Amino acid sequence: MNKRATFLFIFVFSSLTIAQSVGGSFFIGQPQGDFKTNVDNLGYGFELHGTLWTPSKERPITFGIDASYLIYGLKTERRPFSLTIPEVGVDVTRTNSLASMHLLFQVNPFGGTIQPYIEGLFGGAYIFTMTEIKSEYLNQEIASSTNYDDFTWSYGAGAGLLILLNRDLGDVSSLFLDLKARYLYGSEAQYLTETGIVINPANSQVYYYPKKSKTDLLSFHIGVTVNF
Repeated sequence: MNKRATFLFIFVFSSLTIAQSVGGSFFIGQPQGDFKTNVDNLGYGFELHGTLWTPSKERPITFGIDASYLIYGLKTERRPFSLTIPEVGVDVTRTNSLASMHLLFQVNPFGGTIQPYIEGLFGGAYIFTMTEIKSEYLNQEIASSTNYDDFTWSYGAGAGLLILLNRDLGDVSSLFLDLKARYLYGSEAQYLTETGIVINPANSQVYYYPKKSKTDLLSFHIGVTVNF
């Protein structure tokens, strides 16, 4: 993850310290529309969120922040370290990623052990491709570079189900299994796919072939939510 995406998640972690309800999930993401035409494979990632207060029957609407990181393409190749040192090999990994942050509002008027809810999101995403070189034995990064990046606005909605797992765990008042689905509408952006970089072996010249489309995404999540 590059510096901009790292800063995004540091900001989110700082915001979660004042939240009364926090959660996280792993998810799979399926590009939609023209985005799916260019990226016809499932992505995977993780998501974090926090709200200012825990929804209740008396106050069913809450607000917070949501951040996610999706890998929509990953390719690793074994290559010579350089043209002058071809006998030394390194692992070259190219990752296509989408780091998002949204303002979140959630509606949950139900109590009890099973709680359906709906949510809305508005924000943006940083879409980028990064290449990283690692040594063979120590698996340490030698060098990395952001090859291509862009920004896209996004908004959407989701629906989920909270299933109570436990109550009264010290400072934690309740722990829930969180199952949800989201659809995000992304504005137009330019980005690279797994085949978007071509290297001429004769002169090591690099050619970029970005795609341009809206960045709509359907995602399915499984995680936990903690209320304090």
